[in-house]
Amino acid sequence: MSTVLIVFLLYLIGMVVAGIVTARLASKSLDDFILGGKKMLTPVIALSEKGTDMSAWLLIGLPGQAFKMGIGAIWAGIGVWVGSLFNWLVIATPLRRLTGKYNALTIPDYFESRFGDSSHLLRITASILIVFFFTLYVSAQVVGAGKILAATFDINQVVGMVIGLSIILFYTMMGGFIAETWTDFFQGLIMVTALILMCIVGVISIGGLGNVFSRISAVDPKAALLSAGESGTALYLGLILGGLAIGFGYAGQPHILMRYMALRSEKEVKKAMIIAMTWTTFAVAGAIFLGFLAIPFLRGEIADPEHITLAFAAKILPGWLVGLVLAAATAAMMSTVDSQLLVTTSAITEDIYRKLINPDATQKLLVRLARIFTVVVAIIAFFLGLRAERLVYWLVLYAWGGLAASFGPPLILSLLWKGTTKYGVFAGMVVGAITIVVWYNVPILKNFLYELIPGFFLSLIATWLVSLFTAAEQRRTK
Repeated sequence: MSTVLIVFLLYLIGMVVAGIVTARLASKSLDDFILGGKKMLTPVIALSEKGTDMSAWLLIGLPGQAFKMGIGAIWAGIGVWVGSLFNWLVIATPLRRLTGKYNALTIPDYFESRFGDSSHLLRITASILIVFFFTLYVSAQVVGAGKILAATFDINQVVGMVIGLSIILFYTMMGGFIAETWTDFFQGLIMVTALILMCIVGVISIGGLGNVFSRISAVDPKAALLSAGESGTALYLGLILGGLAIGFGYAGQPHILMRYMALRSEKEVKKAMIIAMTWTTFAVAGAIFLGFLAIPFLRGEIADPEHITLAFAAKILPGWLVGLVLAAATAAMMSTVDSQLLVTTSAITEDIYRKLINPDATQKLLVRLARIFTVVVAIIAFFLGLRAERLVYWLVLYAWGGLAASFGPPLILSLLWKGTTKYGVFAGMVVGAITIVVWYNVPILKNFLYELIPGFFLSLIATWLVSLFTAAEQRRTK
């Protein structure tokens, strides 16, 4: 355990150093704090986009799903890969071009500028949705970090939550987007390295690649089936649609979209896409294969599938590599939490305070306020995790879907269709959010179909129809 602790502490120290080194760079302006002045290196932005995207799902959730379902978990991986590729091919270039044209620092800022919304309807609506969903999301991730540290080092879960959140809060508050992207870059490297190493050692431990399927099938014959053992066309299609539906979420995630906005220019999109998609291929395939490999080693020993990554590492790796895997699992959470904190802070500082309350605020004041709001949001998220863990968990299950349905269709249409109106965007955001909440809480609907699918398409229809009916009104107001 001492070796594991040493490696993990070195990782945490590295995150603190990143915050100290980048603090001065982030202090120049709000643009520097929120988007790094759009001067970050392309490879750093590319890996930061993936680190921000994956969260603990990559190291904890996806391997656990593969351990439980077998190779059928590949559908979730395909959904992630396709959704990520769609964002890079369809969203990244026009979003970078238009946000640069309007000098927009945030998604609410973009919507207001794109449609000349002097009423601030879009900015206020989008900001409320961002603050609501992301505060809950941060809370759940912090609880997850507390559980991992508590289980690994035999400490109280609250102590684990405090340690994890304190490190994230320090480097995000001090270095802003610059610290966040650089730490995400290294965290992304740690994650993919840990996954590849575990897969290689796992294959060697199982007796070579040729023995993988036979060993797994001997333990669970259904694990080697793409249908995950489900029977019937409806169940099989449900499995596929449920996995692929994850991909719909990418176009509506502000913490991911900010990475495209932060590129130096739209010319950098292709290079960043190649780097990001290469990482995605190895990381997602590695996570699924890891869970698959763990079946003959841990099936029957582990009650909670989401514990298999660290349990498998402890079984097949030396202590210092177990420390690396622990750092990778923690990095997966940190690389998402820091981004969500910054997006939430940006919505409060840029979209509400500067644009609606104090347009003449100095850059020094705005950066100071951004740091203060980062602390405030983190504290609220922490106490939500302490006081309302079940409620937060219940809400965060559809936070991804809520963001996807609220922002995805309006954003896509605003970038690709000139007929989109501000009223259409408003309708899409509201219909998407309401559909997710209602669908999730009606058992007969939830059991029928993943709520993201109806939420996304109803939001798309609402944005399109309302835009058609309000086109004349928008022309008159202009």
